[in-house]
Amino acid sequence: MEEKPLTDWNSGLLDCFDDASTLCCGYWCSSCLAKKISTKFGEHRCLHCLDKCGYFGCVPPAALSLRVAMRYKYGIQGSLCKDIFISWCCTSLSWCQM
Repeated sequence: MEEKPLTDWNSGLLDCFDDASTLCCGYWCSSCLAKKISTKFGEHRCLHCLDKCGYFGCVPPAALSLRVAMRYKYGIQGSLCKDIFISWCCTSLSWCQM
């Protein structure tokens, strides 16, 4: 079985600033976008609520786990270390990218 080459994300981490609809719904109302993304990926629509239950300074578990799952499912380049960093420092931007 031949392995497919890994690809990049369809959008960059900061691409949401180029699209007003994504920026409004995603960056400023990340809960709305997180519900939509979780449901579309086949997870419970309230998955993102786990991110709100975490301790300050912790990596948001829902954002991280969904990001890693998407990377593996769609063959997207990256690393767990990078996913942790992005999920922790740029949670809203990460949801927009997903």
